[in-house]
Amino acid sequence: MEFQFENVFWLCALLLAYVYVGYPVLIGILAHFFSQPKKFSDGDEPSVSFIISAYNEASVIAAKIENSLGLAVPTERLEVIVVSDCSDDGTDEIVRGSEGLGVRLLRQNQRLGKSAALNYAVPQARGTILVFSDANALYQPDAIRHLVRHFSNPKIGYVVGNARYSEKDSGSSSAESEGLYWKLETYLKKQESLFGSVVGGDGAIYAIRRELYSPLLPTDINDFLNPLQIIARGYNGVFEPSAVCYEEAAENFSQEYRRKVRIISRSLNALRRVPEVLNPLRNTRHWFSLISHKVLRWIAPFFMIFCFASSLALWRSPLYKTAAILQAAFYALALIGWKWRPENKIGKLLSLAFYFCMVNLASLVGCVKCFRGDLSGIWAPPRQKLQNQA
Repeated sequence: MEFQFENVFWLCALLLAYVYVGYPVLIGILAHFFSQPKKFSDGDEPSVSFIISAYNEASVIAAKIENSLGLAVPTERLEVIVVSDCSDDGTDEIVRGSEGLGVRLLRQNQRLGKSAALNYAVPQARGTILVFSDANALYQPDAIRHLVRHFSNPKIGYVVGNARYSEKDSGSSSAESEGLYWKLETYLKKQESLFGSVVGGDGAIYAIRRELYSPLLPTDINDFLNPLQIIARGYNGVFEPSAVCYEEAAENFSQEYRRKVRIISRSLNALRRVPEVLNPLRNTRHWFSLISHKVLRWIAPFFMIFCFASSLALWRSPLYKTAAILQAAFYALALIGWKWRPENKIGKLLSLAFYFCMVNLASLVGCVKCFRGDLSGIWAPPRQKLQNQA
């Protein structure tokens, strides 16, 4: 029996080490030695439909429209569409005030969720390239040009931009922790893009070929499912670091927790919707990154639970007793960081410990929700303090 517990401990410990250390190192090595150059040309720019999803965005939509109209894309090649998911806070009235400037408002008269809103907007879009964005994501003027140039390569089906957090959010504990997490995500996207294909999109800034959009179910997550569907059709995805936008981070850890639960539960469901991407023979490089970057990370909390439980079961061994004490100490630090985070280096360490555990708790809850079929199609931006949103 002890031998079985030892196997469980070391298997889970090695998987955790691979997810958080081994894979980032390995994908960097693979990208360096086995990169696939992404060729493109700066010829004629395609027509672009810039689709902005909005639900009760009155506080930011005017700035978003001003930002969109200032993009370095010829007016005749860009249409700006705001699709409102039955907003009732004055968002629609603000958008209508800009219709004379070339902005189109499409309104759902019933709140059906973001995926349904995109299903409503895409058939009415006129561009050959669709660029999807959130209402609080402010683009650098040349962002769309950097995105769409990759579509001169017929093998590219989607392009993901470089979303960053605005400087005004950098002081909060949640923003700092999320910022470090996002730096790792950005690094992985760059390496995956070089090695084969970036995994998933980003709701703040990503583009696809219009003909590759597939209608979504209300519970689908568009910026993860659509890229999977495109991969399944034989295309690849690119990360473009020069296509930059800035958005706000969640104001606190609880908002970030709810957002991650929703993302993970719906992303796992997306794998059930496109099971062919789990076949390693179809697109081996993308499959490798998908499993290593996403799937193993989502189920990492189960590795943490089994690793701790098996070390407790082997308590009589000094090695496993030490492992159990170290794990318990780390979780204790996370609990302290939940309630107490002073404005110093100790506070930052406590915040990171808590953030790591919070993300994994969100993964655990997201997995359970997906397996139970407890998925919601309704979404709200994290800055909107809806306590019933999970």
